[in-house]
Amino acid sequence: MIRIPSDRFRGVLPPLTEEQRRLEGELRAYVQHLAGTIGERNLFRYKQLVAAAEYIRTTLGSFDYEVRRHRYQVSGQTSENLEAEVRGTDKPEDILLIGAHYDSVQSSPGANDNATGVAAMLALARASAKTRPSCTVRFVAFTNEEPPFFQSRHMGSHVYAQRSHERGEKIVLMLSLETIGYYSDEPGSQAYPFPFSFFYPSTANFIAFVSNMENAPLVKQLLTAFRRHAQFPSEGGALWEWIPGVAWSDHWSFWKEGYPAVMVTDTALNRYPHYHTSADTPDKVDFARLARVVSGLQRVIADVANSPM
Repeated sequence: MIRIPSDRFRGVLPPLTEEQRRLEGELRAYVQHLAGTIGERNLFRYKQLVAAAEYIRTTLGSFDYEVRRHRYQVSGQTSENLEAEVRGTDKPEDILLIGAHYDSVQSSPGANDNATGVAAMLALARASAKTRPSCTVRFVAFTNEEPPFFQSRHMGSHVYAQRSHERGEKIVLMLSLETIGYYSDEPGSQAYPFPFSFFYPSTANFIAFVSNMENAPLVKQLLTAFRRHAQFPSEGGALWEWIPGVAWSDHWSFWKEGYPAVMVTDTALNRYPHYHTSADTPDKVDFARLARVVSGLQRVIADVANSPM
């Protein structure tokens, strides 16, 4: 656990700004296409997985990115990660990587898990397309995060992180956007593994920055920046990797290759009643709050991309 010097936002959320209202519509369109139009997408629904990859590739291309495909084989089928980047002006060898997995678990359309993460990644890529950051900012859509590939050699982010290590790439921070669209103001709506309910709020109205003990300074830096820029409740934790949920996304793959990585999450199964079910549909996503979170992350990314880590 870590001590954060700035105060957590409390009280009534301010009205959405004009930019946040526009962002809300953008995020809704991405999630609706991935989870509504395409639906369940994984190697067992291969056509849908390919359709999702093509949608992401086309969307990034519409922002004038050169989209690179990182392909590999799983059980005779082609899996692919997709990447696009803004090259750094002063420190191009330093890479800030923002990633999200685009596959869904079997029998689920995966609106919150993880179309919301992909939608945020796409919106952040659009916002960053015309910027001139000091370091390179890279956006990656990963495949095969869900079971049965989770934390296996076929997990898309694991294959990608291994390749980055072999290439000697200097990833200074990987941000994993994982299940970030469900919020509730009901008392008792937030759960935790024991004993964290003694330290964290019981209302599921916040976004969380989570990593392992080694990356505690990064969690502190990111959360402090988010609280400086966003009027939205937020929490942070640098915890043991064996605690359920702490390593449950693509950031785990980068830890294994020695890269610093932090997950941004609504805490998934610890609050979301439709986690990994057929009911994980776009109507469950709070797009107004998701827009507030993504708006704050946009400014956090700008801070990190233009200041030394």
